[in-house]
Amino acid sequence: MRFCVALICVLFSLSTFAQQKRTQEKLIQFSGIITDIDSTNVIPYVTITNLSANSKRVGADYRGYFTFIVNPGDTILFTAIGYKKFSTIIPESTPDSKYTIMVKLKSNVVDLPSVRVFPWATTEEFTREFLTMKLADDDMAIAKKNLSKASINGLIQTLPRDGQEISSQNYRYNFDRMVNKNMVQTNPLLNPFAWGKLMQQIFDGDKKRSEDY
Repeated sequence: MRFCVALICVLFSLSTFAQQKRTQEKLIQFSGIITDIDSTNVIPYVTITNLSANSKRVGADYRGYFTFIVNPGDTILFTAIGYKKFSTIIPESTPDSKYTIMVKLKSNVVDLPSVRVFPWATTEEFTREFLTMKLADDDMAIAKKNLSKASINGLIQTLPRDGQEISSQNYRYNFDRMVNKNMVQTNPLLNPFAWGKLMQQIFDGDKKRSEDY
Protein backbone atom coordinates (compact mmCIF):
# COMPACT_ATOMS: atom_id res chain seq x y z
CA MET A 1 0.00 0.00 0.00
CA ARG A 2 2.78 2.38 0.91
CA PHE A 3 4.55 1.50 -2.34
CA CYS A 4 1.51 2.48 -4.40
CA VAL A 5 1.13 5.79 -2.60
CA ALA A 6 4.82 6.58 -3.12
CA LEU A 7 4.59 5.68 -6.80
CA ILE A 8 1.60 7.95 -7.29
CA CYS A 9 3.42 10.82 -5.59
CA VAL A 10 6.47 10.34 -7.80
CA LEU A 11 4.39 10.28 -10.96
CA PHE A 12 2.51 13.42 -9.90
CA SER A 13 5.79 15.23 -9.16
CA LEU A 14 7.25 14.24 -12.52
CA SER A 15 4.11 15.44 -14.32
CA THR A 16 4.16 18.77 -12.49
CA PHE A 17 7.89 19.22 -13.17
CA ALA A 18 7.42 18.44 -16.85
CA GLN A 19 4.54 20.90 -17.10
CA GLN A 20 6.57 23.63 -15.40
CA LYS A 21 9.53 22.88 -17.65
CA ARG A 22 7.37 23.16 -20.74
CA THR A 23 5.93 26.44 -19.44
CA GLN A 24 9.39 27.87 -18.74
CA GLU A 25 10.70 26.87 -22.11
CA LYS A 26 7.89 28.77 -23.90
CA LEU A 27 9.06 32.20 -25.04
CA ILE A 28 6.76 35.18 -25.62
CA GLN A 29 7.50 38.42 -27.45
CA PHE A 30 6.29 41.05 -24.97
CA SER A 31 5.62 44.46 -26.57
CA GLY A 32 3.73 47.64 -25.80
CA ILE A 33 3.62 51.42 -25.49
CA ILE A 34 3.84 53.39 -22.26
CA THR A 35 1.66 56.51 -21.90
CA ASP A 36 0.50 58.94 -19.24
CA ILE A 37 -2.85 57.98 -17.78
CA ASP A 38 -3.99 61.61 -17.57
CA SER A 39 -2.76 63.18 -20.81
CA THR A 40 -2.21 60.04 -22.97
CA ASN A 41 1.24 61.40 -23.89
CA VAL A 42 3.97 58.83 -24.39
CA ILE A 43 6.54 58.46 -21.62
CA PRO A 44 10.06 57.89 -23.01
CA TYR A 45 12.93 55.89 -21.55
CA VAL A 46 10.95 53.98 -18.91
CA THR A 47 12.89 51.28 -17.04
CA ILE A 48 11.32 47.83 -17.36
CA THR A 49 12.43 45.10 -14.93
CA ASN A 50 11.66 41.39 -15.21
CA LEU A 51 11.49 40.38 -11.56
CA SER A 52 11.17 36.68 -12.48
CA ALA A 53 14.36 36.64 -14.56
CA ASN A 54 16.96 37.82 -12.03
CA SER A 55 15.72 41.44 -12.32
CA LYS A 56 16.73 41.74 -15.95
CA ARG A 57 16.25 45.32 -17.11
CA VAL A 58 15.42 46.83 -20.46
CA GLY A 59 14.41 50.36 -21.45
CA ALA A 60 11.68 51.87 -23.59
CA ASP A 61 12.71 54.15 -26.46
CA TYR A 62 11.93 57.85 -26.89
CA ARG A 63 8.48 56.97 -28.28
CA GLY A 64 7.57 54.91 -25.20
CA TYR A 65 7.77 51.66 -27.17
CA PHE A 66 9.34 48.46 -25.82
CA THR A 67 9.69 44.83 -26.87
CA PHE A 68 11.66 41.91 -25.37
CA ILE A 69 11.40 38.18 -24.66
CA VAL A 70 9.65 36.87 -21.52
CA ASN A 71 8.22 33.63 -20.19
CA PRO A 72 4.63 32.97 -19.14
CA GLY A 73 4.05 33.91 -15.51
CA ASP A 74 6.88 36.48 -15.36
CA THR A 75 6.31 39.59 -13.27
CA ILE A 76 7.21 42.83 -15.09
CA LEU A 77 7.79 46.10 -13.25
CA PHE A 78 7.67 49.55 -14.92
CA THR A 79 9.41 52.47 -13.20
CA ALA A 80 9.99 56.08 -14.26
CA ILE A 81 10.98 59.25 -12.47
CA GLY A 82 7.91 61.25 -11.48
CA TYR A 83 5.50 58.33 -11.96
CA LYS A 84 4.15 55.60 -9.71
CA LYS A 85 5.38 52.05 -10.17
CA PHE A 86 3.30 49.65 -12.24
CA SER A 87 3.61 45.87 -12.40
CA THR A 88 1.92 43.21 -14.50
CA ILE A 89 2.10 39.42 -14.86
CA ILE A 90 2.46 37.70 -18.19
CA PRO A 91 -0.51 35.31 -18.56
CA GLU A 92 0.39 31.64 -18.64
CA SER A 93 -2.47 30.85 -21.00
CA THR A 94 -1.21 32.98 -23.87
CA PRO A 95 -2.38 31.27 -27.08
CA ASP A 96 0.42 32.53 -29.30
CA SER A 97 4.01 33.67 -28.86
CA LYS A 98 3.16 37.39 -28.76
CA TYR A 99 1.68 39.49 -25.98
CA THR A 100 0.94 43.20 -26.38
CA ILE A 101 -0.11 45.62 -23.66
CA MET A 102 -0.84 49.33 -23.29
CA VAL A 103 0.85 50.53 -20.09
CA LYS A 104 -0.54 53.64 -18.42
CA LEU A 105 1.51 55.26 -15.65
CA LYS A 106 0.11 57.73 -13.14
CA SER A 107 2.03 60.82 -12.11
CA ASN A 108 3.47 60.69 -8.62
CA VAL A 109 2.73 64.13 -7.17
CA VAL A 110 4.50 64.91 -3.90
CA ASP A 111 3.43 68.04 -2.01
CA LEU A 112 6.46 69.54 -0.28
CA PRO A 113 6.09 71.97 2.61
CA SER A 114 6.74 75.61 1.80
CA VAL A 115 10.16 77.01 2.69
CA ARG A 116 10.79 80.70 3.37
CA VAL A 117 14.32 81.81 2.56
CA PHE A 118 15.59 85.04 4.11
CA PRO A 119 18.79 86.74 2.87
CA TRP A 120 19.64 88.01 6.35
CA ALA A 121 21.20 85.83 8.99
CA THR A 122 19.96 87.77 12.01
CA THR A 123 17.26 90.30 12.90
CA GLU A 124 19.90 92.97 13.58
CA GLU A 125 21.29 92.57 10.07
CA PHE A 126 17.82 92.92 8.59
CA THR A 127 17.16 96.08 10.64
CA ARG A 128 20.45 97.63 9.55
CA GLU A 129 19.80 96.88 5.87
CA PHE A 130 16.22 98.17 6.11
CA LEU A 131 17.24 101.48 7.68
CA THR A 132 19.93 102.13 5.06
CA MET A 133 17.72 101.14 2.15
CA LYS A 134 16.96 103.85 -0.43
CA LEU A 135 13.31 103.90 -1.37
CA ALA A 136 12.41 104.39 -5.01
CA ASP A 137 10.37 107.41 -6.10
CA ASP A 138 6.64 107.00 -6.47
CA ASP A 139 4.74 107.73 -9.69
CA MET A 140 4.04 111.36 -8.76
CA ALA A 141 7.69 112.13 -8.06
CA ILE A 142 8.78 110.46 -11.30
CA ALA A 143 6.19 112.47 -13.26
CA LYS A 144 7.37 115.75 -11.71
CA LYS A 145 10.97 114.99 -12.62
CA ASN A 146 10.04 114.14 -16.19
CA LEU A 147 8.01 117.37 -16.60
CA SER A 148 10.52 119.69 -14.97
CA LYS A 149 12.09 122.54 -16.97
CA ALA A 150 15.57 121.06 -16.80
CA SER A 151 14.33 117.69 -18.03
CA ILE A 152 12.38 119.22 -20.93
CA ASN A 153 15.35 121.40 -21.96
CA GLY A 154 17.60 118.38 -21.90
CA LEU A 155 15.18 116.46 -24.10
CA ILE A 156 15.01 119.36 -26.54
CA GLN A 157 18.79 119.39 -26.85
CA THR A 158 19.20 115.64 -27.26
CA LEU A 159 16.08 114.27 -28.91
CA PRO A 160 16.05 114.35 -32.73
CA ARG A 161 13.08 115.65 -34.66
CA ASP A 162 10.41 113.14 -35.41
CA GLY A 163 8.71 112.65 -38.76
CA GLN A 164 5.65 114.70 -37.88
CA GLU A 165 7.68 117.76 -36.89
CA ILE A 166 9.79 117.62 -40.06
CA SER A 167 6.69 117.20 -42.21
CA SER A 168 4.98 120.18 -40.55
CA GLN A 169 8.03 122.40 -41.06
CA ASN A 170 8.31 121.43 -44.72
CA TYR A 171 4.62 122.14 -45.20
CA ARG A 172 4.96 125.66 -43.77
CA TYR A 173 8.05 126.36 -45.88
CA ASN A 174 6.34 125.20 -49.08
CA PHE A 175 3.22 127.23 -48.23
CA ASP A 176 5.19 130.45 -47.66
CA ARG A 177 7.12 129.96 -50.89
CA MET A 178 3.89 129.38 -52.82
CA VAL A 179 2.26 132.52 -51.40
CA ASN A 180 5.25 134.79 -52.05
CA LYS A 181 6.30 133.43 -55.44
CA ASN A 182 4.48 136.30 -57.35
CA MET A 183 5.79 139.08 -55.12
CA VAL A 184 8.69 141.17 -56.48
CA GLN A 185 11.27 142.19 -53.92
CA THR A 186 12.24 145.85 -54.58
CA ASN A 187 15.75 147.15 -54.16
CA PRO A 188 15.80 150.12 -51.72
CA LEU A 189 18.69 151.73 -53.66
CA LEU A 190 16.40 152.17 -56.67
CA ASN A 191 13.53 153.65 -54.69
CA PRO A 192 13.34 157.50 -55.25
CA PHE A 193 11.19 157.97 -52.17
CA ALA A 194 13.87 156.40 -50.04
CA TRP A 195 16.48 158.72 -51.52
CA GLY A 196 14.23 161.72 -50.92
CA LYS A 197 13.70 160.75 -47.31
CA LEU A 198 17.45 160.31 -46.84
CA MET A 199 18.20 163.74 -48.31
CA GLN A 200 15.54 165.35 -46.13
CA GLN A 201 17.12 163.83 -43.03
CA ILE A 202 20.52 165.19 -44.08
CA PHE A 203 19.13 168.73 -44.61
CA ASP A 204 17.34 168.66 -41.31
CA GLY A 205 20.54 167.61 -39.58
CA ASP A 206 22.57 170.41 -41.19
CA LYS A 207 19.90 173.00 -40.28
CA LYS A 208 19.88 171.89 -36.68
CA ARG A 209 23.64 172.09 -36.35
CA SER A 210 23.66 175.65 -37.81
CA GLU A 211 21.05 176.78 -35.31
CA ASP A 212 23.08 175.40 -32.43
CA TYR A 213 26.06 177.53 -33.46
